[in-house]
Amino acid sequence: MNKRCIAAGVILATATAAFAHQGVQNPAVKARMDGMSAIAENLKAIGMMARGATEFDAAKARAAAAAIATRAAAVPALFEANESDPMSEARPTIWTSFEDFSAKASVLEGIAVGLSTSIAAPEDLGPAMGSLGASCKSCHSVYRE
Repeated sequence: MNKRCIAAGVILATATAAFAHQGVQNPAVKARMDGMSAIAENLKAIGMMARGATEFDAAKARAAAAAIATRAAAVPALFEANESDPMSEARPTIWTSFEDFSAKASVLEGIAVGLSTSIAAPEDLGPAMGSLGASCKSCHSVYRE
């Protein structure tokens, strides 16, 4: 997958997430949205480096990957209760397929943990974005509106 497409998608998702959080009434749904936005923000930081929009900094890229791993580990707990809100983009299949949903979060966590210690050069960013983006897409395509 083209790293520029992934980076552009992350930036768009981050921008629309901030707008989507306005008007959320359910605190559990707001917490979920905030957790997912934190993942997107850290993915954006890596994506901006991958595109050359910001200077490569291995320590910052690894820290962003570590933050993604931490947030991904928390995803199942955020979605454990079947809470809803008109602003939520979560599909009901999350709760009917919770084991698969949790497994996808675990895969993202594992990828991000690996990247948190392996990103060393700008050339590492394209593959990092590819693997992170594919993991995000595998979940969003099934569990997000």
